[in-house]
Amino acid sequence: MSRLLLLHTSHLITSFNLRTTTIFPKTGPSINISTTFSQTQSRSLHSLNFERNFSIKAFDTTENDDVANVSSPSSEGEKAEDSSQNGNLQKDSSNFNEFYNDDKYPSGEFEFRHHGAWKSFVVKCRMLFAFPWERVKKGSVLTMKFGGQITDQLKSRFSSGLSLPQICENLIKAAYDPRVSGVYLHIEPLNCGWGKAEEIRRHILDFKKSGKFILGYAPVCGEKEYYIGCACEELYAPPSAYFALYGLTVQASFLGGVLEKVGIEAQVQRIGKYKSAGDQLTRKNISEENREMLTRLLDNINIHWLDKVSLARGKKKEDLQNFIDEGVYQVEKLKEEGWITDIKYDDEVRSMLKERLKIPKDKILPVVDYRKYSGVRRWTLGLTGYKDQIAVIRASGSISRARGPFNMRGSGIIAEDIIEKIRTVRESKRYKAVVIRIDSPGGDALASDLMWREIRLLADSKPVVASMADVAASGGYYMAMGTGTIVAENLTLTGSIGVVTGKFNLEKLYEKIGFNKEIISRGRYAELTAAEQRPFRPDEEELFAKSAQNAYRQFRDKAAFSRSMSVDKMEEVAQGRVWTGNDAASRGLVDAIGGLSRSVAIAKQKANIPQDQEVTLVELVRPSLSLPEILTGLGNSLVGVDRMLKQLSDDLSFSEGIQARMDGIMFQELDGADYSSPIMIMMKDYLGSL
Repeated sequence: MSRLLLLHTSHLITSFNLRTTTIFPKTGPSINISTTFSQTQSRSLHSLNFERNFSIKAFDTTENDDVANVSSPSSEGEKAEDSSQNGNLQKDSSNFNEFYNDDKYPSGEFEFRHHGAWKSFVVKCRMLFAFPWERVKKGSVLTMKFGGQITDQLKSRFSSGLSLPQICENLIKAAYDPRVSGVYLHIEPLNCGWGKAEEIRRHILDFKKSGKFILGYAPVCGEKEYYIGCACEELYAPPSAYFALYGLTVQASFLGGVLEKVGIEAQVQRIGKYKSAGDQLTRKNISEENREMLTRLLDNINIHWLDKVSLARGKKKEDLQNFIDEGVYQVEKLKEEGWITDIKYDDEVRSMLKERLKIPKDKILPVVDYRKYSGVRRWTLGLTGYKDQIAVIRASGSISRARGPFNMRGSGIIAEDIIEKIRTVRESKRYKAVVIRIDSPGGDALASDLMWREIRLLADSKPVVASMADVAASGGYYMAMGTGTIVAENLTLTGSIGVVTGKFNLEKLYEKIGFNKEIISRGRYAELTAAEQRPFRPDEEELFAKSAQNAYRQFRDKAAFSRSMSVDKMEEVAQGRVWTGNDAASRGLVDAIGGLSRSVAIAKQKANIPQDQEVTLVELVRPSLSLPEILTGLGNSLVGVDRMLKQLSDDLSFSEGIQARMDGIMFQELDGADYSSPIMIMMKDYLGSL
């Protein structure tokens, strides 16, 4: 009936126990609730020792033409324009400057290198013998439609949706492909976090180094879409486009009043003043600590957005802020002020491209779309065959220990699968280093701890770098802190070192509906997890509080050990608080700011591979071609039912055990990531109908 949660945000992930129809599933006795931590800590904290060196970068410098620093503006002009809001962010980070040592890590900046005569000849020969699906007409334009959900996992040919690694790889391939003349991006509303948006934007800027054109087209555009679109060489919109550059928001919703009316009392124990998970079930309004945390996160995102966009458009930040505050929605005004290149329909942009490429009007513009171009092998373009290999292990989604009956491959992080990959890499001499790419709100704490142990063992034998995407919090951060170096995007949501535990008291609800439940038990605390028909007794509530305190200390101390920090210093940044990547870096929770390319560069450095020497990245978590996934791809037209089933199967697989996860309900407006529970959504709908 109860469960211990190590959550990321101010909301509590809930799951229905199908046997009792209550929100918290039945687990083992709470008195043993923290053994997951204590059993491994005594062995791992002393058997694994490798020296940490802190090298923190406040802002990535891989974007040469578009660099900004949240804490340290990049020019004297910008310094003069800093708002008091930015100054507060600087002041709050001033006590943690001892963690900064940017010179220690390479930037991983992309360098476009023209093929020599011999390599160009080899590439042309390979193109002659390429598979039919790899054939691309000379002078083609790569078209990619960004919109909806973007996963951090590779996708098979039969899978629907967009894959971040394949988007990035397509841009790299197109930069070197002599058959591709440029890129045309169709940008629709995105359902991804700011970390993925930053990675896409970085690759757009990298592609521009090839000298080829890259155009954007945005019929519906918010802050995130514009953040990507303004990095393009040109940005177009139709005359009827919906532009909503009105500013960023974050929302927190509360069910305390609803539950009170229907006779449900959520009894929650929170450890850490910022651990607001559970507030949604107990409170009717936001707490001051939660407001402080959310305000900080929103300020970071807002300042970062203003910095990047103003630099990309050659504007002052104050002009951009004034423009937003005007509430401009007319596309004509956007053009007049220089925020878009021109007003054109899609067919007009394509006609313009035909003129630019000197294609007769009666001919069709040669294009190759995202899906087809994803099938073009790097080998065909001469981008493989490098001697040194670095393994990439992608861990995306909610964490569970074992594959359940409803789990499909790619539906989340299955600890036993990841551990198998880690052990394979550890035992192999083939790989010089490893990058673990994490995009996870967390999940099962036991699973996270088992992976942490294996990652530490792997890091003891070869360099291991963690690369964070949109979110790596709670169980996701648990995994990352087992590596030697952690790299995050500026706006990656991370940290959340805290715990919460609780149960529902349904006594009043049962009275209203005339339901009764009698329990016969043996043992003082036998009814602790079974008696939802009454509140805790004082001794039961005390046990709940002690078990939560113990679990928090274990989590905090293990984080302090992994990051080579004192417990007191870790306590300052723990307490359940969520940080953006740049704040986490300034506090020693993250080592460097950047994307996958910087993570690879650091891995090369740790493995003593020269930075100018190319390496082969070996993706160990490959997409499967199982029948369920094929059917999932074919059934994508059923209004996204495949996505809902995957989320539902994730929640059903967490029916037992300690949890270390975030619930992204409140972050949907903040970062676009959809980590909300479908079961919670159904519960809201049900309660709304009462």
